[in-house]
Amino acid sequence: MSESQPALHGFMRSDGRKGIRNVVVVAYLVECAHHVSRRISSHFDDLDVHLIGFPGCYPNEYAGAMMRAVCTHPNVGAVLLVSLGCESMDRDALRAAVAASGRPVELLVIQERGGTRASIANGIALVDGMRRQLAAQQPVPMALSELVVGTICGGSDGTSGITANPAVGRCFDKLVERDVACVFEETGELIGCENIMAERAVNPELGGLIQACVAKAERYYRTMGFGSFAPGNADGGLTTLEEKSMGAYSKSGSSPISGLIKPGDVPPSGGLYLLDVVPDGEPRFGFPNIADNAEIVEMIACGCHLTLFTTGRGSVVGSAISPVLKICANPETYQRLADDMDINAGRILTGEASLDEVGDDIYRAVLAVAGGERSVSEALGHQEFILTYKSFEPIGPGCLPVRHVS
Repeated sequence: MSESQPALHGFMRSDGRKGIRNVVVVAYLVECAHHVSRRISSHFDDLDVHLIGFPGCYPNEYAGAMMRAVCTHPNVGAVLLVSLGCESMDRDALRAAVAASGRPVELLVIQERGGTRASIANGIALVDGMRRQLAAQQPVPMALSELVVGTICGGSDGTSGITANPAVGRCFDKLVERDVACVFEETGELIGCENIMAERAVNPELGGLIQACVAKAERYYRTMGFGSFAPGNADGGLTTLEEKSMGAYSKSGSSPISGLIKPGDVPPSGGLYLLDVVPDGEPRFGFPNIADNAEIVEMIACGCHLTLFTTGRGSVVGSAISPVLKICANPETYQRLADDMDINAGRILTGEASLDEVGDDIYRAVLAVAGGERSVSEALGHQEFILTYKSFEPIGPGCLPVRHVS
């Protein structure tokens, strides 16, 4: 096995994508069904039974599209939908979409099943049957180029932009060279970097669209009265929005930017993609993402098999559906939170490793997790999931320029 062509295996889905995990999802369709769903999933105490859901009751096109995307993510093998019975989520359409993907899917309506106890018992039996079905499924060979990898930074401090973030950029460059689709976010944290990113776009039209989407983010945050620079960033030694933006930007590496996508858009091929998470139109639902996990969910909806999470001040979260790899920027934070971290990028600061060496460490960790090894947060049982209201317009043709193969 060579480093450039690792022997990966995945679970084949009907749309041609392959998953690096084969999880059963228990999905609540309104907050009123959350407790029943949680009791069903927690009964199994299993790393491959995941709880997700949407808490809202009134309809939202974005929320419906996101639920379809995550329930048919390649890492998902089967789905139990849990409905109270009177919410506005179109449960029948969601069930039909999952069924059309070839996955086992069941719908449990609490109002029709006799309430809490009866629904929990019925749901446990349904999930148990799904697990037996998935146990018989055999993995198939998977190329490295079939992976989609995302990255996010959270709890950034003064070390993030000089250790963990640029080390992820080195890893991204290596993955893009091998035709892996890599997704970085977010336009609200990249204000001031729009012209640099436009210069890296594969054509001028895409460059202009990148500049426009960052300008949209700037307007949005100005209207909300609060930007991406948080008090915790200042406490961690970051001095200006420019410093934070450049640090966040360094996660993208130096490869050409192949496209601009929105939540739920799956990259059509290998390359580097910018994810625009700031809603279109006037602010309607508050801040674009109320926590880091909201962005992770959006990257999952874009098909990311796993996410590289850089942090300076520290974070203990993971995610449902797709594994999270933690890269710690600050050596002091790593000493305190080593049990929650996968990579110590603080070694760059102490002179124990170079950016390239840590980038190679992250690359190898990506291959290991894609190959079935559990990330730290995954092994600890972290399955955070947040889905809120948003509104997006479809991307235009210039967002995904056609790749010409010579």
